[in-house]
Amino acid sequence: MSDTTATAVDPALGPDLTPARLAPYIQHTKIDPDATRDAMVAHAREAVTHGFNAAMVPASWIPVVAAELSGTGVEVASALDFPTVGVMTSAGKAAEAAEIARLGATQLDIGVQVGWLKSGRYDDFREDIAGVVRAFGGPVKVMLELPLLTDAEKDAAVDLAMEAGVAFLKNASSGQIETANPSSVRYLVERARDGVRVKASGAIKTYPQAVELLRAGAALLGTSAGLAIITDTGDASTVSY
Repeated sequence: MSDTTATAVDPALGPDLTPARLAPYIQHTKIDPDATRDAMVAHAREAVTHGFNAAMVPASWIPVVAAELSGTGVEVASALDFPTVGVMTSAGKAAEAAEIARLGATQLDIGVQVGWLKSGRYDDFREDIAGVVRAFGGPVKVMLELPLLTDAEKDAAVDLAMEAGVAFLKNASSGQIETANPSSVRYLVERARDGVRVKASGAIKTYPQAVELLRAGAALLGTSAGLAIITDTGDASTVSY
């Protein structure tokens, strides 16, 4: 474990965490491949109306969403080397990160080279992430795909990602890899150095589940079920992130 650790639980959570109070911790996600311009505009406006932390959208829709969110205080987030992680070259990933920043994104989630890590290519694994951090210039979150790693590989991945300068550690890229759970969140929180926070993602569908993850120490939640969570309807059959 590192010498210093991130704050485990946001003191602002308090004992009375009603559904609506979860909105500032949620990155409202829409990555549907058939989403239209109207749908993306509506998504951005939902993020503003309900006070979500960010609107997470594909890079191709950043200009539209960024225009809608300008001056609102809601972040513009996007993802890179996703949904199939670890398939881009490091140079290509860095170039795309720079373009995503230019288009107006203020936060970026990225896939990592799991195969390189498992092959012992630690320096390459670290530099792949560091290149994105340098090119993007804003907070970068790494999707570590924890269920695919051994315990030793998990420890190495976390340490290498932090050495590369990431702002957030994530348990996984989606529910196809892992359903976000308190155990994975606590593991990342315990290993995180000061200033590095944890984002939980993967089939986060309900208000009770979201509360459990925040209580475990997650600073952000990535989900396309944000509206269901903050209204506690439990209607999240279309969760995709």
